[in-house]
Amino acid sequence: MTPLQKSILNAVKRRPMTLRELQNNLQVDNSRLRTSVSAMVATGELSMRNGTYVPGFATYENTNAPAAIPCTLVKLAARFGFASRDDGEGDIFIPGRALHGAMPNDKINVKLFDHPRVEGSSEGEVVEVTVPNNRFAGTVCLSEDGRMAVEPDGCRDVKFLLAKQGSEGVHLGDKVGFLITHRGNRHSDHRAAVVEKFGSSDYASECAKAILYGRNVRQEFPPEVLEEAHAYDNAVIDPTEAAKRLDLRGIPIFTIDSAETKDIDDAISLQKLEDGYELGVHIADVSHYVRPGSALDEEAYERATSIYYADKVIPMLPTQLSNGICSLNEGEDRLAFSCLMRLDENGEIRSYKFVKSVICSRVKGVYKEINALLEPEEGADLTDLRTKYEAVLDQLPAMDELYRKRLVLRKARGGMDIESNEAKLVMDENGRCVDIVKRDRGTSECMIEEFMLLANQCAANAGRTNKVPFLYRVHEAPDAEKMEKLSATLLACGLNAKFKNPIPTQLELAALLDETRDQPIQIPVHTGILRSMQKARYAPQPLGHYGLVLADYAHFTSPIRRYPDLAIHRILSEMLLGASASQLQKDFNEFAQQASEKSSKQEVAAVRIERDVEDLYKAEYMHNHLGEVYTGTVAGITPRGVFVELENTVEGFVPAAQLCKGEPQVIDGVSMLDPLTGKSWMLGSSMKIQVAAADVALGRIDFEYMVE
Repeated sequence: MTPLQKSILNAVKRRPMTLRELQNNLQVDNSRLRTSVSAMVATGELSMRNGTYVPGFATYENTNAPAAIPCTLVKLAARFGFASRDDGEGDIFIPGRALHGAMPNDKINVKLFDHPRVEGSSEGEVVEVTVPNNRFAGTVCLSEDGRMAVEPDGCRDVKFLLAKQGSEGVHLGDKVGFLITHRGNRHSDHRAAVVEKFGSSDYASECAKAILYGRNVRQEFPPEVLEEAHAYDNAVIDPTEAAKRLDLRGIPIFTIDSAETKDIDDAISLQKLEDGYELGVHIADVSHYVRPGSALDEEAYERATSIYYADKVIPMLPTQLSNGICSLNEGEDRLAFSCLMRLDENGEIRSYKFVKSVICSRVKGVYKEINALLEPEEGADLTDLRTKYEAVLDQLPAMDELYRKRLVLRKARGGMDIESNEAKLVMDENGRCVDIVKRDRGTSECMIEEFMLLANQCAANAGRTNKVPFLYRVHEAPDAEKMEKLSATLLACGLNAKFKNPIPTQLELAALLDETRDQPIQIPVHTGILRSMQKARYAPQPLGHYGLVLADYAHFTSPIRRYPDLAIHRILSEMLLGASASQLQKDFNEFAQQASEKSSKQEVAAVRIERDVEDLYKAEYMHNHLGEVYTGTVAGITPRGVFVELENTVEGFVPAAQLCKGEPQVIDGVSMLDPLTGKSWMLGSSMKIQVAAADVALGRIDFEYMVE
């Protein structure tokens, strides 16, 4: 800022001034003054109000706020950005000129404006980039003047010129990984260099690689981790260790998973008793192999979760463990951590105990096959299946019976069953998406989920009642304001959604879910209820699980792919060895806190990656169906247009301009009305559409409305 500009700013801070008043006040040449004022308006340092100049949005200061607030930039578009406060107090809107070149995931300091443009909102300016993030993925494009540039993923209309060195062989439309090599005070001044070339953005597999690169996903295991893992090449269990454990190899234990599953970490057994059931949930004893302080453990802690997308997995643990010695493979002796439960004739838990065991799975069960045995189709020949499952066949009716009783109990307490409309992507030999099938859950999927829930419930109860450090899976009650908005939306849909209290009971929400199940309105209602909830997370405090209506809940059953489960195994193992509560608190208090925070953060990142990558593959599939006509369900309504979901779970956007001849009116967020024609569209209504466009790089699908 020049000395004259500083004088101008100081003058208008005292009081608003016209150009003539500024000239008289500063005694400066009119032409020079006009040039300086115009430049300051362009950069946001001055604004015009009622014919006078006042400080602009880039210079407002809130004297009641700290000089600068530590934040992370979380979203960037061409004309604005959002910064998330590091203290968790919400997001700050950053106007384009006040970004000063800040990029997503930059650590920044933000100064709040005294007069935000929207009353009550937080708005500010980036005053410093403390820790820059210079690693991104993007798509090669052309700048406005025709030079080679790159647009970062998730930053539409933000482009950086590419340095010639390192960008040889790069073509328009390529997905690349790049580094910002030079930063200016504006995004247009940044320069970039390509460091990774993935291939054409027409292919979802190449775009997926770019997403993983841009989000710093740990895809390769470090040498020291691989060295430790190689010790388990073709490993078998240690007979000395097995001799110390409860030997359950004589019990018909088996696994049930999808046909393609290779990392099998849970198995089950069931014995029907005169007064109830004895249920065994047997989990791979990963903690025996992944010890504290090892390279394997440190890497698993950093990853915190496996990431599953399309037909691929980025595992938390190397394959020697995840698919080998820790996987409960058919016919192979394995070390396990078993939860043995006694349930009464109604399916209620009477007692439980955790034991270190050695097991041998009799058969690798497959959901689809178990479903065929539990609910055989008329005339189906099940001879081969009965032969395959001969060793465990007599357990299936009792398992089904127990599951049905547990389902009654879950419904009675208000456990919510939200339809999630999960998709299964069908890939060809080249990794291209050739079909999308809605993933249906049969009896066996729900049964295994319920049995795992029981073991998880027992694990959390053991942690809470023994008052030891633990990692709980918590889901807190929803926010009253969100519930008020949800109630208004559901009432506008014609549903009886008047809750007795600001925060509804689980029974009230469960009733709404059941009322709309298999109805046209199911998609928006179930999605709306889900989005109104708090996000489940990990915490060292037993805060309960609102959605499951359980005081005790943790994750114990998937230590191959989730670090919290591995951490719980470690704590429970020490309990079984007789460690006192005070010793456990000394050893694990800080660990439980840090692992909870790290795992929650990594889970959010993994889920976002999985969803974003799924969108890429859906766009790739629909790109091969351009021009085809479908009938879908209106799943979302905005002033810009409506979102339509097809039977195969693909969602696309129909612009309001195609629907309405006049200015569209959105009513209560549930319907759109064209005042000129009288036509309206409501959540849950059907709409005939044609696939107009599918942008794989953006994971975006556009539909065109077909007048019926």
